Amino acid sequence: MKHTLLAAALVLPIGFEALAQDVGLVERTIPVPHHSQDMEMSVMFPATGQDAIMFADNAVFYGTPVLKDAMPLAGQHPVVLMSHGWGGNYARMAWLSAALAERGAIVVAVNHPNSTTFDLDLDEAFNHWTRAEDLSAALDSVLKDPTFAPLIDETRIYAAGFSYGGWTALSLGGVRANRDGLFSYCEAAGPQSQFCAELTKSAHDPASIDEDKYNASYKDARVSRVAAIDPGLTWELTSGDVVDLDAPLLLIGLGEGDDRLAATDTSARGSNFEALVPQASVQDIAPAMHFTALGVCKPAGKAILLEEKDDPVCTDPEGTDRAQVLGAIIDSVADHFDLN
Repeated sequence: MKHTLLAAALVLPIGFEALAQDVGLVERTIPVPHHSQDMEMSVMFPATGQDAIMFADNAVFYGTPVLKDAMPLAGQHPVVLMSHGWGGNYARMAWLSAALAERGAIVVAVNHPNSTTFDLDLDEAFNHWTRAEDLSAALDSVLKDPTFAPLIDETRIYAAGFSYGGWTALSLGGVRANRDGLFSYCEAAGPQSQFCAELTKSAHDPASIDEDKYNASYKDARVSRVAAIDPGLTWELTSGDVVDLDAPLLLIGLGEGDDRLAATDTSARGSNFEALVPQASVQDIAPAMHFTALGVCKPAGKAILLEEKDDPVCTDPEGTDRAQVLGAIIDSVADHFDLN
């Protein structure tokens, strides 16, 4: 296991105002048979053109420049399947998607039905397997698309994700979940875990989660490398749960000590996931915290969230430079996927 600590202050900052290579963006909605609704999907890719717009820009977060509905550059490109976190959306991971597209990848992301920002259904959101199925369906879509299919190198299909999405990437790589591990974690964490608190407050009966489906494999054999940023759901797994994982794996952890989120600490006693995957490259970044991976906040972002009594996602540990942390993540993921 390669284990490195990346101090954010030692990483060169990345320029989010302009990318070296133009990035195109196409957004569409596709049908998915395992949901009762269609699914929103985005594709970012190397492109050329003019008149960029700022995508995913709002009062709290800076956006990233893209060429909306541009044509992709010719050539053979790897595909990165990108998964957002619990209650997130693909726009919040646009900083990473655009950076990987700038380095030559076609990045396919989705708003996971039932566990996204404007569609959080607690009766369905804990059915983690549907998220892996979402990305497999999105991959099917681009592989049939007359514009993108001829440009895809099918030997280089990768999966990446953050938090709950980090688990989704692991799932696509062949890691199986353990429903009892979720219950054990929630019992230990109590109300300190927002994830578990939501489960407790809901009318949803945790015991009604289909154990067979929860613990099954959702490996997509087309995925040949996996990168998971602060992944969830790794508690109480066993060697049998990782036997199908044969893809090279990158694990990125955010924060240390009290700034490390217990639910996503892959080295924690309850998880000990890192010990199950000694072949993985493990990189810890500090100072940082879990939500540092949501993008660079604007100067007023922290105050806006406090006023709205929202999660303090712009409140980083002292000494954190978000641009540098995100730059470190981009470099690590791009290197793992052997991007230019």
